[in-house]
Amino acid sequence: MLPFDPERAERLDALIADLDPAQLLWISGYTAGLAAERARSGARGFLALPLVQPLAAPHAAATRTTPATAVTVIYGSQTGNGRRLAERLGRGLETAGLHALVVSAADYSPKQLAQERFVFLVASTHGDGDPPDDARALFDFLTGRRAPQLPSLAYAVLALGDSSYPRFCHTGRVLDERLAELGARRLFARVDCDVDLEQQAAPWIEQAVGAARSELLTEPPRLAIVTPLRPTAIPLASREHPLELELLANQRITARGADRDIRHVELAIPEERFDYEPGDAIGVIADNPPAAVERIVELTALDPAAPVTIDGTTHSLRSWLTSRREIARIARPLVERLAERSGNSELARWLAPESAAELRHAFKQLQVADLLRRFPAAWEPEALVRALHPLTPRLYSVASSRREVGGEAHLTVAVIDYRYAGERRIGPASWQISVASPGARLRAFVEPNPRFRVPADGTRDIIMIGPGTGVAPFRGFLQQRVADGARGRNWLIYGGRHRERDFLYQLEWQDALKRRQLHRLDVAFSRDQADKVYVQHRLREHGRELFAWLEQGASVYVCGDAQYMAPDVHAALTEVIATHGARSPEDAADYLSGLAQAKRYARDVY
Repeated sequence: MLPFDPERAERLDALIADLDPAQLLWISGYTAGLAAERARSGARGFLALPLVQPLAAPHAAATRTTPATAVTVIYGSQTGNGRRLAERLGRGLETAGLHALVVSAADYSPKQLAQERFVFLVASTHGDGDPPDDARALFDFLTGRRAPQLPSLAYAVLALGDSSYPRFCHTGRVLDERLAELGARRLFARVDCDVDLEQQAAPWIEQAVGAARSELLTEPPRLAIVTPLRPTAIPLASREHPLELELLANQRITARGADRDIRHVELAIPEERFDYEPGDAIGVIADNPPAAVERIVELTALDPAAPVTIDGTTHSLRSWLTSRREIARIARPLVERLAERSGNSELARWLAPESAAELRHAFKQLQVADLLRRFPAAWEPEALVRALHPLTPRLYSVASSRREVGGEAHLTVAVIDYRYAGERRIGPASWQISVASPGARLRAFVEPNPRFRVPADGTRDIIMIGPGTGVAPFRGFLQQRVADGARGRNWLIYGGRHRERDFLYQLEWQDALKRRQLHRLDVAFSRDQADKVYVQHRLREHGRELFAWLEQGASVYVCGDAQYMAPDVHAALTEVIATHGARSPEDAADYLSGLAQAKRYARDVY
């Protein structure tokens, strides 16, 4: 029996009479989403939904049928940029009348590539040439011996990276070249995007939609995009729609004699617009400090009121330097332009491949003013602005669970404030937070991180490895597990420099131990004894118990420094598995890769 009257059934028949299989498939997904959302919200009138799923279901479940107009968009993303661009491409493809599946590389079976016909790959590079964690399995498969020939595949690659690193966009470059080696047909040239990715990504997306339409559609799409009959809901806080949040608390949680000033920050959030989960990050949008801007004006002897027009937008030089350009971090374009203008041989040597380590050190330590002071050169206002990267938000792991704190979001912020060559250097967002008093307002948004979540199964054990501010998400994890009544065990391995100065949230962890909410706590304080001790040493020391937890189904989480800590922890985990699992180093590495593919080994490193 039909769930609606004959008149509606007749109208439905008329609507779908001349639609092709791909369009019918699109309608089925769209209406299923409407039904689910209306059931959740109780709405009976029109309710608009996105035209492409923000996060696709696992690929095997999503591709049981493959219509002729199907396009798969695979993304590998560490900080969310790749995911956002992939979703934008998916919406563009759907609007063009194509069925688009947008899927994280973590949810995609690499063997499925042999059955694909049309793939767009958005590939980020993490750190100095590494694939993002969610794309590691895909990267290893394609670059390994088991990768199949792909003569029926048409593809294009959008590579994302940061030219502050010598191996700029390395992941995207390798995947692009490897797909061609495997016989796939490149639809058009790869585009390599720097941190100011919007200018390069937008034309690539437009070109991708055009290529897909020209190859897959023989006539204009007959399916019209539905226009809402009433305004859609106010969007959640996002990079495109940040909110002003009230600062509730700003408390230093390291001792006065500690090497770093680390703050516990509490923000009031409008719960209906600021939805986060433990594991997500909160982006803070801040201007550069006025003193840092004035120092650059002084070093270049430029007029701060001089108008500068970039891509049709005009602002004063001071305005560009204050709120639109990065001056707390340097990048390769500035080094290249400065080498040309100053003629300095040292800068030219930095740019040579053999000086990659020296250049990385400069990127990590120097700010723009340091470079301009050390290598003086003549600048024009426009040339200076063009040599600088856009000012980017600072991301901080959320340190709370809404199940525990309600209409608040907590952060753990290390204040960037040091002296270099006798001059003070500060970070824009952390400096703004450090001087703010309760009642001040910060512009912020949610940066989802679906790869970094507590297990849905509350009976599973978790092992959390978080030195320094890397412990922040685990405070939220524990709050969430307690609120959910999870029965699995919780083990925290924390690292700092001195127990008496920078044991972050010490009283909270000790109270959780007494309550049996935290079942095990191991610490490593590197400077409290003659020989430095780090979290990786604790992993080896307790390797037998650690491996036993893994064998019993525990999930492992790592958060913190990507350059040193994360590789050292990865090596220690591999060694523990080899030693206590009686495996070869190769088999131990495969074991750890299997945990990652099963989403039982997750990292949030930066």
